[in-house]
Amino acid sequence: VQLQASGGGLVQAEGSLRLSCAASGSISSINAMRWYRQAPGMQRELVASITSGGTTNYADSVKGRFTISRNSAKNTVYLQMNSLKPEDTAVYSCAADVKTVIGTLTSWGQGTLVTVSS
Repeated sequence: VQLQASGGGLVQAEGSLRLSCAASGSISSINAMRWYRQAPGMQRELVASITSGGTTNYADSVKGRFTISRNSAKNTVYLQMNSLKPEDTAVYSCAADVKTVIGTLTSWGQGTLVTVSS
């Protein structure tokens, strides 16, 4: 199973970006999907998660600004980021709990860099 993240880039403060993460491979179904971020010198932080049923959770720092969604038919999760702040600058990574023929495993995508300038 592979996860491919995209959509990062350079944006000015108060701007918006939309990240995408598509899963491919031998997938029976996907349970939860998540976005994490890691800023330089900081620990990785869970930004948002979404269950297969659509229940979402957000870090307090992004509530009201970020929206996680998914297209289960495309095995894809999105992160719409609005009102971006310089402190949102980080490498954003996606993860998914994937059910396969050999069991459920957590797959990780490569990171995509988001840089917010002031």
